Amino acid sequence: MQTKEILIEAYGRVREEVRAAVEGLDADGLAARPAAGANSVAWLVWHLTRVQDDHLADAFGHEQVWLSEGWEERFGLGLPRADTGYGHSAAQVAKVRVADGALLTGYFDAVHERTLRSLRELTAADLDRVVDERWDPPVTLGVRLVSVLSDDLQHAGQAAYARGLLRSV
Repeated sequence: MQTKEILIEAYGRVREEVRAAVEGLDADGLAARPAAGANSVAWLVWHLTRVQDDHLADAFGHEQVWLSEGWEERFGLGLPRADTGYGHSAAQVAKVRVADGALLTGYFDAVHERTLRSLRELTAADLDRVVDERWDPPVTLGVRLVSVLSDDLQHAGQAAYARGLLRSV
């Protein structure tokens, strides 16, 4: 199995977890927060998708799906265009509210498809290309792909846990 095939499989796991976390929840369920200050399923899925979209668009040199395909307007969150949710306050988390899960999964699927197209074109040499020199050591494409994957899986797990808590009461 080639590295890109492993990455494609791993990013596919994120998609499975996102769909399972969102499935069957209405607008109130998606926005519900298991405790004061906790993140909602909607915020977690939106955030993990925004991070994947933002970071991989930068790493692969293409425009974010959020902006190029009109998802920012469809969500209508009233947040800055480039906002990914990093460092959000409780009030900002509460702003991420959607009418239904189809909006969340639609955006996620669009980002996932862009990610898959990029991964399919990946060569082994690409993984060593430096994509961010603000760190010491500089971040390579391989490291960025694993970092985003790790972040996505953690947030997808949190969304599944929040869903479970909400369903148990």
